[in-house]
Amino acid sequence: MTEERIEWYAALGRAAAESARVPCVLIFNECPNDQWVKSAVESGFNLVMPADPRARPADYRRRVRELAEFAHAREVGIEAEIGELPCGSTGRVIGEGCLTKVAEAADFVAETGVDLLAVSVGNVHIRLKGEQSLNFDRLEALAGAMDAGLVLHGGTGIPADDLRKAASLGVVKVNFGTYLKQAWLKAMRTALAADEINPHRLLGMGGPEDALVRGRLAVRDAVLTKLEPLGCGGMASAYLSALGGVHS
Repeated sequence: MTEERIEWYAALGRAAAESARVPCVLIFNECPNDQWVKSAVESGFNLVMPADPRARPADYRRRVRELAEFAHAREVGIEAEIGELPCGSTGRVIGEGCLTKVAEAADFVAETGVDLLAVSVGNVHIRLKGEQSLNFDRLEALAGAMDAGLVLHGGTGIPADDLRKAASLGVVKVNFGTYLKQAWLKAMRTALAADEINPHRLLGMGGPEDALVRGRLAVRDAVLTKLEPLGCGGMASAYLSALGGVHS
């Protein structure tokens, strides 16, 4: 990714958010390059997340503190992470990860001033199939030890009942990247497998055969399945009603 593309993505994301009828946040997620994080802040992202698993803990803490000051001065939120998630990108879970330590996380939040903290409590990064329950004792202890909102990456492999409980304990954001990309790819593959010789009908016409339309609708439907477990069902309608808007 180049800085020019950060500006492009920010402009596209801002246009989408500004045209939405409910509040939206534009997130710049998991970046190890501090200058790119700053560029994202200046380009219009609402939330940025510096993440660098290779950095020494003390160095990461210092960098996050400096980036938090930079972001907050421009009214942008910042997320960081403490703890290591196991990875399922090969089709099976590799490693056990490292659960987030309560005292270390609390000190990190107090020193850096981050708004959100991504934690490791049994969640698995890039889980391609299957589910795994969370460690709620650790999650509850973390929630009671700091003011920052808690984040769960690896939401794809978290059972619905666990999502409900996590939300009740202080989790304010869950990442479902793998789940959404799987839904998008399935829709795209189905569309592109059609026996259609006209490329414009598959790409650009905007009709039901258009692969890009199918992909967008598939992601929309996938998002809708996660709203109820997180306690978000009906919030958009309630918000529009409060503004006197029309439900969609």
